Amino acid sequence: MVTYTVPGMKDDSAETIVALLQERLNSLNDLALTLKHVHWNVVGPNFIAVHTMLDPQVEAVRGMVDETAERMATLGGSPCGTPGALVAQRSWDDYSIGRANAIEHLAALDVVYTGIIEEQRAAIETTDELDPVTQDMLIAHSGQLEQFHWFIRAHLENADGSLRTGNAKTERSAAKRAAKLAGQR
Repeated sequence: MVTYTVPGMKDDSAETIVALLQERLNSLNDLALTLKHVHWNVVGPNFIAVHTMLDPQVEAVRGMVDETAERMATLGGSPCGTPGALVAQRSWDDYSIGRANAIEHLAALDVVYTGIIEEQRAAIETTDELDPVTQDMLIAHSGQLEQFHWFIRAHLENADGSLRTGNAKTERSAAKRAAKLAGQR
């Protein structure tokens, strides 16, 4: 519950924004951990390219986490970044790929990034008339997330622009499809 907020914002608007930002905080914390998990578990011929590509993404996402939490506090909220809260509040399962080839992890990350970016864009729409400052922050984060997604997808794209993952909706199905088409399984 918000007991104060920034000048000019109504408490109920602040509460809506803080709740929305808690969801973004959970997603971003989960993404940072997932990217680091992939960084540690990627193998195969493209190991070093993927391994080194992910660290800057981890650092940028951690920066987004901090900025999101600080915005929540600025609005009078109390950001919760504990692992238990993240697990209790999230609507998704843990990342499902362990030690695997680069193409499998990249395919699974394509699904992860797609979900996060879709949620991010919905949050941008929600903040449209409630809080332009928060919206600007979310837009900036989205720009970075979309660029990172492009980096991932560039490894999965065929010459005709199609993705090796097709219309896969789960991490596992995307990984299997991409590996099969790459001749790895």
